[in-house]
Order: sequence, then C-alpha cells, then structure tokens
Amino acid sequence: MTSHKIPVSVLVVIHAADGQVLLMERADAPGFWQSVTGSQDAGETLEQTAIREVREETGLDASAFELTHWEIENRYEIYERWRHRYAPGVTHNTEHVFGLKLPAPLPVTLSPREHLGYAWLPWAEAAARCFSPSNAAAIRLLPSRI
Repeated sequence: MTSHKIPVSVLVVIHAADGQVLLMERADAPGFWQSVTGSQDAGETLEQTAIREVREETGLDASAFELTHWEIENRYEIYERWRHRYAPGVTHNTEHVFGLKLPAPLPVTLSPREHLGYAWLPWAEAAARCFSPSNAAAIRLLPSRI
C-alpha cells in the first residue's frame, strides 16, 4: 500500500440552477480559489471519487443531487509545490470534470484542513477568481450546461 496520491483526479463544479458557482479558498495556499478537487483512491470509480470528495470538502451528499460527468479530461503538469504528494518521477495528472447541480446555493461545511472559506459567485466571476486554468475553463462552460 502506497501513501502517494494517484495522478488521476476529479474536478467537480458545484453550481446552482441560476448559474452561481461554489468556490473555496485553499488552506495550504491562501488566495487560491477552486472548485472541489481530489485524487482518486485505489479501486474507486471516478463517480465514487467525485461523491467522496464533495462530501469531504463540503459536507454535501452529491448522490442526492444531479451529478454529471462532463466527459472532459485535462492533463496538466502538477504544480511543483504539490509534487511531493506523488510517487517520485510523477509530474503530470489527469483530471476528469464533473458538474453537480443544486436547486439553489446551499451552505456548506468546509474541511478546515483543506479550505479557509467559501463563496457562491456568478459563474463569470467564479471563473475569473480560479487559480487553475482548467477549473476556470470548466466554469466558463457552465452556461451551455444549465
């Protein structure tokens, strides 16, 4: 059993029916705002990873809402500051994009070790605030997905 992260992850854009998007500020990188993200655990399907990560990071039960795999895969270089979490020599991650549609913005319960705060923002403002280019690009697709 390895303690290294698997270089396969999910990005879950949590949004309300009106187009507002949930963003959270990273505890390990204040000022970095993002959607729910997380690495796949061994033996999990991508959908199971998405449901687990949403629960861990927000307290929401993704299976109670409309969770959709957007069929988008992003391969990117892992930021140097987080590479130590992966096996030696791993430099790239493959991210799978999901959307989670809620009826309206809901309060969330953050994991304090992961996030400092959260905000519900109109989609264009949320995209502009994201530090991750793939996260911003996914949010900019939201109008075509609502």
